[in-house]
Amino acid sequence: MSNLVKICPVAELPVNLGVGALVNGQQVALFKLNNGDVYAIGNFDPFSEANVLSRGLVGDLQGQKVVASPIYKHHYNLKTGECLEDSTVKVPSYQVVVQNDELYLAV
Repeated sequence: MSNLVKICPVAELPVNLGVGALVNGQQVALFKLNNGDVYAIGNFDPFSEANVLSRGLVGDLQGQKVVASPIYKHHYNLKTGECLEDSTVKVPSYQVVVQNDELYLAV
């Protein structure tokens, strides 16, 4: 069973921009889209070997909600963490829970 870790009020997340958070010692990239959906994936970009995914651009590619790494521009699915350009590469994805307008991650 996963533990819920309180992150922040959902209202504090900027729309269509990423924010980094340290959760149980792991860097996580949080994204709130303009439709209100919130996603959380690992912040570490395996190609550049830097914690930069929270600085990437969000968008829609091939019908999937993605973030493009700011360094080499690889696209990561915000739901699954899978890299669209290389199916062998995946970053962690986290279940997001919103309760009483607060954001929690299941870890």
